[in-house]
Amino acid sequence: MKSAALGAPRTGSADDAAPAFWAQFVSRVFTFCLVELQKLRHDRTELATRAVQPVLWLVIFGETFNRLHAIPTGNIPYLDYLAPGVIAQSGMFVAIFYGIQIIWERDAGVLTKLLVTPTPRAALIVGKGFAAGVRAMAQVVVVLLISLLLGIHLTSNPLALLGAFGVVMMGSAFFACLSMTVAGVVLKRDRLMGIGQMITMPLFFASNALYPVSVMPGWLRVLSTVNPLSYEVDALRGLLLGTPTHLLLDFSALLAAVVVGVAAAAALVGRLAR
Repeated sequence: MKSAALGAPRTGSADDAAPAFWAQFVSRVFTFCLVELQKLRHDRTELATRAVQPVLWLVIFGETFNRLHAIPTGNIPYLDYLAPGVIAQSGMFVAIFYGIQIIWERDAGVLTKLLVTPTPRAALIVGKGFAAGVRAMAQVVVVLLISLLLGIHLTSNPLALLGAFGVVMMGSAFFACLSMTVAGVVLKRDRLMGIGQMITMPLFFASNALYPVSVMPGWLRVLSTVNPLSYEVDALRGLLLGTPTHLLLDFSALLAAVVVGVAAAAALVGRLAR
């Protein structure tokens, strides 16, 4: 009886430990995300400069190929077909250089102070990843506004738009984690910039952002099936254009990519503080 009585509190404390851990984890993720977003207050011009690229893709590239009818998109005008791809690409370009920021924090001594705290490294990575996703949402708003001006027919369904924001959030979080993973390997800002430039365009062109998978050569189709950007674009087209899509597969693939990205970045971020 006595041993049983002594054992009961241990079981209760173990049961309470898990909820307490996850509550702290979520709190730290929210804090890191909020800190990242507050940096926009000091450089609001970033949102304006980031908006230039999607404007160029839609107004110049999109309008030109819309007139040429060179890419088969069925009954969907090419500008409409391109808009979700530009949204996904804009989010990727915002997030793919996020590793530069974490290297800057290492050089400023901020990262070392964060890593010696009891905060899980995964919370730091998730917070930064979702902050990149929130920043990328500004690109979604820009593309939606441009689409109205160009007469692009995207949905006005609030639930579909909310789903599109969630898709962009997950896609951008993955690419931010990919960037921070590369930062943990190369350790230098100039190296990361070179690698970031090297991988962004292949990721973009090896996806269905610009053209259907059906027109790709066989080897490019294989690359497209393992490219998270393809699943992001597919989900965005289904939500914003109502095209046939596989939303469950797309969301599952993006979620799996985010989990793998967080695990890889959290495992390698410690190398930056050595």
